[in-house]
This record gives sequence, structure tokens and C-alpha cells, in this order.
Amino acid sequence: MSSENGAGSRMVWDVVVVGAGPGGASAARAAAEAGRRVLLVEKAELPRYKTCGGGIIGPSRDALPPGFELPLKDRVHAVTFTLNGKLARTRRSKRMLFGLVNRPEFDQRLVEAAVKAGAELRTGTTVARVEQHGPAVPDRRTVAVVLAGGETLLARAVVGADGSASRIGAHVGVRLGQVDLGLEAEIPIPPEVAADWKGRVLIDWGPLPGSYGWVFPKGDTLTVGVISARGDGAATKRYLEDFVARLGLAGFEPTVSSGHLTRCRTDDSPLSRGRVLVCGDAAGLLEPWTREGISFALRSGRLAGQWAVRVAEATDAVDARRQALNYTFAVKSGLGVEMGVGRRLLAAFAQRPGLLHAALVGMRPVWVVFARVTRGSTTLAGIVRTHPVARRTLAALDRTLVRDGEGTAPDPGGRPAS
Repeated sequence: MSSENGAGSRMVWDVVVVGAGPGGASAARAAAEAGRRVLLVEKAELPRYKTCGGGIIGPSRDALPPGFELPLKDRVHAVTFTLNGKLARTRRSKRMLFGLVNRPEFDQRLVEAAVKAGAELRTGTTVARVEQHGPAVPDRRTVAVVLAGGETLLARAVVGADGSASRIGAHVGVRLGQVDLGLEAEIPIPPEVAADWKGRVLIDWGPLPGSYGWVFPKGDTLTVGVISARGDGAATKRYLEDFVARLGLAGFEPTVSSGHLTRCRTDDSPLSRGRVLVCGDAAGLLEPWTREGISFALRSGRLAGQWAVRVAEATDAVDARRQALNYTFAVKSGLGVEMGVGRRLLAAFAQRPGLLHAALVGMRPVWVVFARVTRGSTTLAGIVRTHPVARRTLAALDRTLVRDGEGTAPDPGGRPAS
């Protein structure tokens, strides 16, 4: 539980979590369930809008609290694939592939689960920085969380889950190897249009290298977005405009138009510094090809909360460092392997989008893999690890990229070649 330091009666939290998205809420819940005194701080008032398609795939569902009721707006049983608006083909499944949520409602319920577990919540609270040395820090077992208004919170461990532009990530020294620009619009639609989209999403492999677009139905609203590598915002904006126009949606006024940057960590990027851990977007943890981040936030957040408890219990810097390294190992051995496969798929997709499209719409085994991954019965890394054909196919794509001058091929096991 919390304690008092030698400077007087100031409270020292066991764990302070910065950011109340899926990663932060999961971390706060995990630490609170361990019986620790946990404070969850969020700069916005909740619920708040978040630029996100809101697709809940199997790994996200499996990482939710027991008994958590998903606020689903639709259940996806069909996917229409197009290649820059052409060669449309719809694949259908009797079983649900994944669900769709509105992020404000989803995130709010995750925070409520954390509070129910015992975490305390402070909204409208902006963190300026964290300090692990200096006059604000009473002892070596304490981290100072300095708020924008000058107030200082004290904690035995801190989890940074404050988004892709994370201040806590900057403190830890997170390094980024991939940055993408996502643009999205929430478009209200009449009932006759909604009926055509019910239970079906669209994925369009876009005109820019590594880009794609999506349409996610949510009752009387369609979430329409595109994502591409940062660097040509004008081209990404044109892609979204063209995408909306050819869908016949240009005449509907969006209620929200937004943009955001997604950031992927480098393989050697740190996940901790001293008694501070980072998770989710703050750590640059997301799948590089699809840029799916909710499942990565939920899973890394839960791990961060569990290991933050151990860091908080550490009696000295050596033990705290040991526990933080254990957290890093847990993330890299699971999520890190998935990211490695995703990077290879992104490189292949950027060069051969037509090949991927043809495989998904024309080869049933590829569609089955897609369905199994979205349902959560396997992962991209699991497919490559356990299926020789998938491993050989990915290795062949690697060799093609090397031949075309795109880089050095990793080995088939998902590790970079030395």
C-alpha cells in the first residue's frame, strides 16, 4: 500500500499511471487488483474522442477484464477487399470475425473497470514531466510526477500510457522506427445506407506504398479512414477524399474529421528507465502492417501494471532494474515477435499490394488465416512459427525484397539477420 516519506505526511502512491486509454486503464486495473494503491491520471475529461477505427479483434477481446461487456456497435461477418477501388471481392464468414466499438464508450468502460478494481481516477490532469533525481524526489525509491500546474505526485513506480506523443516515453527514451499518418471521418448515414453496410467492413489497399483505407459500420455512422507513411500529408488527404467520393459518401457531412500519427518502436528501443515503464502507444507498441494498436495497448498495459507492482516493491535500484528488465522481456518475447513479422509483411505489402489482394480474394487458405488472426485463434507470429508453408512464403517475399534492393532479409524465425 501507499506510505509516507521522510519529508512529512505526503502520500506516496504505489503506482501512478499516466493516460487513461486502453493501455493505461489495463495497467491501473492490473496493479489495483494486486492490492496496491493506484492513481490513474488523464489530461482530458472522460469520455473523450479518440481517432481510431475501433476494431476489436480476438487478442483485444481476450485481454479484457473478466465479465467485461463490449459496447459493440456491429459484429463483422464479411469483408470486402478492393485494390485502390478496383477488383472488389467480398469474403464472408458464418462466425463473427471481429467487433466494432466507439472508442469514447469503450475507453470509458475500461476506466470504470480499473476504478472498480480499486484504482483512483483524476481527469483534467496534465503531466508535465517525471523526475527520478533532484530536489522533488525525497528518496531513491520514489518517482516524482510533476503536473502542469506545479503540483507533484509521488510514486514507487510510474507507468506511461500517454499516447503516441508521450512525455513519459520521451523520459524513457523511446526510439521510433516507423511513423504513419492516419486520417479519419465519422460520417452519419441514412438507414438505407446503413443496411447495406451492416455486418460488413471494407478494406482498400491504397495507392501509396504501405497504405490502406477502411470503412467500419457503427449503426447510423460509418467510420471511414486511411493510413500511410508520414511524409506526404497532401497525398494521404487526397487518398481519403478520393476514397470517400468513390464510396458515394461525399454528399454526407462528417460529424468528426480527425488525424493522428501512429508510431512503432525500433527493436532496441527501451521500455523502461529506473522505476518508470511505458506501454501501448507511449512505448511505440502496435502492429506495423495493419497499425492495429488496441490489442497491443491492452496486453502491454496489463503486463506493465503487473510488473509496476514488482518495481514498486523493489527495495533498491538494482532490484527495480531487474523487475523492469523482466517487463521488457515479457513484452519483447510476445508482442515484439508479432511486430517483427508485421514489419516483414508491411515491407512485402508496400512492394506487392496486388499480390496480397489476389491471395486474400483468390486463395481460401489465406482467407482462413486472416479469419483466424482476427478471431484470435492465432497470431501472425504463430502462423509463421508453426506453418512451414507460411514460413517459406514469407522467406520468399524477403528474398524478393532483397533482390529488388529493399534491404536485408530477416531469417524465417522472425529475427533480424545478423
